[in-house]
Amino acid sequence: MATPPLLLLLVMAAAGGAVPAWDAAGYLLYCPCMGRFGNQAEHFLGALAFARALNRTLAVPPWIEYRHHRPPYTNLHVPYAEHFRLEPLLRYHRVISMEDFMEKLAPLHWPPGKRVAYCFEAAAQRSADKSTCPMKDGNPFGPFWDQFQVDFDRSELFKGISFSSAYKDHWIQRFSPSEHPVLALPGAPAQFPVLEEHRPLQKYIVWSEEMVKKGEAYIHSLLVRPYVGIHLRIGSDWKNACNMLKDGTAGPHFMASPQCVGYDRSAAVPLTMDMCLPDLREIERALKLWVKKTEAKSVYIATDSEPYTTEIQQFFQGKIKVVSLQPEVPQIDLYVLGQADHFIGNCVSSFTAFVKRERDVHGKPSSFFGMDHPPRLRDEF
Repeated sequence: MATPPLLLLLVMAAAGGAVPAWDAAGYLLYCPCMGRFGNQAEHFLGALAFARALNRTLAVPPWIEYRHHRPPYTNLHVPYAEHFRLEPLLRYHRVISMEDFMEKLAPLHWPPGKRVAYCFEAAAQRSADKSTCPMKDGNPFGPFWDQFQVDFDRSELFKGISFSSAYKDHWIQRFSPSEHPVLALPGAPAQFPVLEEHRPLQKYIVWSEEMVKKGEAYIHSLLVRPYVGIHLRIGSDWKNACNMLKDGTAGPHFMASPQCVGYDRSAAVPLTMDMCLPDLREIERALKLWVKKTEAKSVYIATDSEPYTTEIQQFFQGKIKVVSLQPEVPQIDLYVLGQADHFIGNCVSSFTAFVKRERDVHGKPSSFFGMDHPPRLRDEF
């Protein structure tokens, strides 16, 4: 069967080729302005589904990395394609990188003077005139649009609708592509954590060749298979968050926890401190269990703080190789954890959630600290 002309042009554009044809069905743009990579990835899946529901091409934004403790001491905007391939996304829906959209399409079709911002009325209440979308207020919003030299000329406000697929027809009727060719939103048109039905979209997020090369080089040079990968989320900010479980201000649905307690609030299993903030005793218990079951020869630790490398070596009397890279690019950790023979993650973390979804796609086993046998989710891939 012949490839449709528009899809062919999009494939060429995704590969950095010819100027793509303008999509008369319209475009969706947003700032991935909530949280670090794990949160941005959850929002990306929802935004991809929303673009498809509205039948608009998604301008895939760069990832925002917060480099405030090392050069360049500011936000870094990393093109999607630096970590992942754009082409597999086209199997699900039409996409173009935001960089290509701004460079190749915006000058003619979305020039300065025609740049409309879209937001909820409630968000506009924060502006001085109560009718302007706060598209560039503060960090990361301002720097995100500034990298593309985008200023907004006016605002369109809405209320009484949400980004749920139930409102699909409302969106299409309210904002027809002929009158509203570019929907530019201040944040992702998605929920956090990712909706259960959007988890399978992870299969379209495919590592770039460069990331595969780097990740495999680390695995081959530093680890001995079989290996168990673990994610330790134990930094001071995380301790403060998990304390909300102790004092009862957080329930079973806390950040990314639906991935392990279940999405149905009425049937959610209890969320324990071991699942949120495992202590050394729980780390030892879980590791010994899965190292024995998989007959692992090495352990890979990804962490936001203390890796406990020495303590973990002592658990196994030095018979198991223990590696913690703590790379500048956190996606290296994600890749190595994704390739492990078994993965133990943090139930509440969206960083873990990325690894868990990717492993589910490929049928690889995972567990969580405090939960050795997670329930199967409805969408198991």
